[in-house]
Amino acid sequence: MCGILGLIELAGYSVTHKKTRQLTDRLFVLAESRGKEASGFATKMGAGLTVYKTNQSIRYLVKSAAYKKTLGQNQAIKIIGHSRLVTDGRASVNINNQPFVKHGIAGVHNGIIVNKDQIWEKYLNENRESELDSELIPTLLSHFFKEGDDIGTSLKKMYGEFYGMTTIALFFEATNHLLLATNNGALYYLPSRDHSVFIFSSESIMLKKAVQQANLNAVFDTEEIVHMTPGRACSVNLSSLKIEDIDFQNGETFSDWNVSEKGVINDISEPDKHSSHNFVKIEKEFAPNQEFTTFFRECENHITDLTRCNKCVLPKTFPFIDYDEEGTCNFCRSYHKLKFKGADIFEKRMENHRRNDGKPDCIVSFSGGRDSCFSLHYIKKVLDLNPIAYSYDWGMVTDLARRNQARLCDKLGVEHIYISADIPKKRKNIQRNVLAWLKWPNLGTIPLFMAGDKQYFYYANKLRKDYQIDALIMGDNMLESTNFKTGFCGIKPVFDREKNYHIPLMSKFKMLGFYSKEYLSNPSYLNRSLLDTTKAFLSYYFIPHNFINIFDYIEWKQPMIEKILFDEYDWEISPHTSTTWRIGDGTAAFYNYIYYTVAGFTENDTFRSNQIREGHITREEGLKKATEENKAQWNNIKWYCDTIDIDFDETIKIINQIPKLYKK
Repeated sequence: MCGILGLIELAGYSVTHKKTRQLTDRLFVLAESRGKEASGFATKMGAGLTVYKTNQSIRYLVKSAAYKKTLGQNQAIKIIGHSRLVTDGRASVNINNQPFVKHGIAGVHNGIIVNKDQIWEKYLNENRESELDSELIPTLLSHFFKEGDDIGTSLKKMYGEFYGMTTIALFFEATNHLLLATNNGALYYLPSRDHSVFIFSSESIMLKKAVQQANLNAVFDTEEIVHMTPGRACSVNLSSLKIEDIDFQNGETFSDWNVSEKGVINDISEPDKHSSHNFVKIEKEFAPNQEFTTFFRECENHITDLTRCNKCVLPKTFPFIDYDEEGTCNFCRSYHKLKFKGADIFEKRMENHRRNDGKPDCIVSFSGGRDSCFSLHYIKKVLDLNPIAYSYDWGMVTDLARRNQARLCDKLGVEHIYISADIPKKRKNIQRNVLAWLKWPNLGTIPLFMAGDKQYFYYANKLRKDYQIDALIMGDNMLESTNFKTGFCGIKPVFDREKNYHIPLMSKFKMLGFYSKEYLSNPSYLNRSLLDTTKAFLSYYFIPHNFINIFDYIEWKQPMIEKILFDEYDWEISPHTSTTWRIGDGTAAFYNYIYYTVAGFTENDTFRSNQIREGHITREEGLKKATEENKAQWNNIKWYCDTIDIDFDETIKIINQIPKLYKK
């Protein structure tokens, strides 16, 4: 998720200070792909520790006066850094940014501690200063130190309390060491050939690129990059660069861990604009005004009376639907049950990608949703492969999805590569498109709200190239095929397609024509998001989607998948909906409210209809489930409006005024 990095150098060796400064800059900038919402660094280059953090991106950080002044000193560089993707703790309150500082420890953390609240309740005597889950790291280490435990035992105890992937880099006020540790393998380090410089980062590719971009291939052998596997810790002596690697999970500890006189921690961060940093936990159920809830109930009453297919639950307002004399829709009449190649064939195919050198065999697409979590479980636990989990965050990935990602990566010991867009910029683009849509509402252009996530495919292909991995695994559930989103663009459904992403070339051009017409009709779409939207269209419809779909081989069965996730990973669901689908997508509640109140159905109706056709559930069960799942998720809609900074009340009023298809 977040990016962590660092560099330690010894003075007087063959690598010049200028070169190590360039290398440090490259390490920082490369880490920005993992998070752009805040950044910071800690150094131990003189007496005590110096810390600086800001709610700006790393590119701002490396240009800051504090960074330049700190690294401009004629001293050997000893620095750790952080590039933040915000989950717990608002970035606008600087105490929530990193490096965290507490009990003589300055550190950086990548991951999520999903059971943080339960841990704070257990250690009630410990003072909580921030909203940051990472604060537990120095809190618990200090607690165990006071109980007399050595560093190895303290690490084992601390990680024993945590649930969720956690990778750390720490400086200590009272020790002359850098400490690295991980429970999911998301950490790599590389000493120089003469052992005068030590670098580390969240991703091996970042170390390789930093060395290459700094023209230091003669100094570092990137073939010797060390992968810290789950349950391991590494100590680096800041005076000698002696490296000691231990398995703390099996009770090992460091032999070279001397405690020196305490120094000072000097925080040179800019003054926080907030006068108080007191931690306040707010849990409040959002309730819209009565006018909205009354209107929604009226919509439900009309929708309940809609004519529907007598086999599935699709209503007469569905694009291009027709019914025969018996009341069966054309989607049911044209449906052919899915055929699966078999788990044994899948295992044989993946066996061709298995490696014996410890390097990753495959990349698993990992949104944090139901199907991607099951896919990662199956690849790692059933097939015993060595995957990398890959996620792309475009600004609408929910914290719930991130917590579920952290659960699985911790439990399975899987490295998670997280590519983060410029989230504030992406959210601004969403805002522009939503506000433009509200001026000229059309059900066909709703996918513009989700345009920002389509670069997912571009970065997946790039990651395969960077890591030289052929196999990209996706959990593409064919039962989630909707048809109506293209249908509202005037594109007739293709009933014989094999993949969700296959649309005939002529249909793609028709869709392009539809959007072009809408853009000309509504000039508000001609805004700064246009380039991003164009890239999204090309990424989704025109670049290769060469992936292995696990559900081409294994039948998707909801009870089986949910049982595994709940029983083995304590998988979390939203308290605001009964469904386990789309709970990691911050946009779904908003656009499904529009589809439901205007057209009388949502994605839930198409999904449940496909389950009915496959024989997974009865029509009565499908109708009951869809009716319950289509209820307005007011909390999630309010979150969406607040996140992209649009007025909730005004937005809902405009949506509610759109003519209803079921009233014609």
